[in-house]
Amino acid sequence: MRGNDSAGLPSAAFFTPGSSSFTEFLAAHRPRLLPTAPPLPPGTRMAPDRFPHGTTVLALTYRDGVLIAGDRRATMGNLIAQRDLEKVHPADDHTAVAFAGTVGLALDMVRLYQVELAHFEKIEGVPMSLGAKATRLAAMIRQNLAQAMQGLAVVPLLVGYDHTAPGGGRIFSFDAAGGLYEKQQFHAEGSGSPYARGALKKLHRPDLTRREAALVALQALYDAADDDSATGGPDLGRRIFPVVSVITEDGFERLPETETEQLSRDTVRQRTARPDGPHAAL
Repeated sequence: MRGNDSAGLPSAAFFTPGSSSFTEFLAAHRPRLLPTAPPLPPGTRMAPDRFPHGTTVLALTYRDGVLIAGDRRATMGNLIAQRDLEKVHPADDHTAVAFAGTVGLALDMVRLYQVELAHFEKIEGVPMSLGAKATRLAAMIRQNLAQAMQGLAVVPLLVGYDHTAPGGGRIFSFDAAGGLYEKQQFHAEGSGSPYARGALKKLHRPDLTRREAALVALQALYDAADDDSATGGPDLGRRIFPVVSVITEDGFERLPETETEQLSRDTVRQRTARPDGPHAAL
């Protein structure tokens, strides 16, 4: 967005007063840079199974905050397109986003969302509230509706730590049209989400420790992989394990690979003894 002057100074758009939204700035001056810009001419039909799609992600609240996790598999029709995809990303110090859906669009949307939150804080001098972050992400998803109607949907899962909320952790889900829904205690998105939610409903407790919450998330992802071919379970041979992150009062933290590996091996060992998984306490 350089000007035409010989000094190479930024164009006048950078000096024009506007809103604190970087997305609105791009929409006004460089709409083709948005991940929601139509990639093909009007009337062109897309083949969704020709693009990698991410599958199961989940979140649950626990004693110290909120945990968010995702498997690593991306599929393209009946093919495995990638085995080590990163589906969980920090949005800022106290917020994280995970995604199911079209990988290319989702990764661009996540990067734009990260810039959106940083831009707002620099312009306004204060971080955006968690509720406003969820509303802003919903608006970005709504801009992708045309692609979603052709099968290129992006369905994020947003979590954050809110000092004003009981327990601190909050979970937000979205639909392909940008509908925003706050979920209590736990939620999952993606093709394996019905099986993951069943496991979470059985195993979740509000007083879980971090280790217990991580094991519950891994058990839920294991159930999803057990019944959904698009969801990848722990790959012990390749040492590829789900991504597990937590957000507490101290901020975002991704569990170290060594910890996730050990918890994954514990989960596989438990499933060897009890293939259907742990039973819920009555």
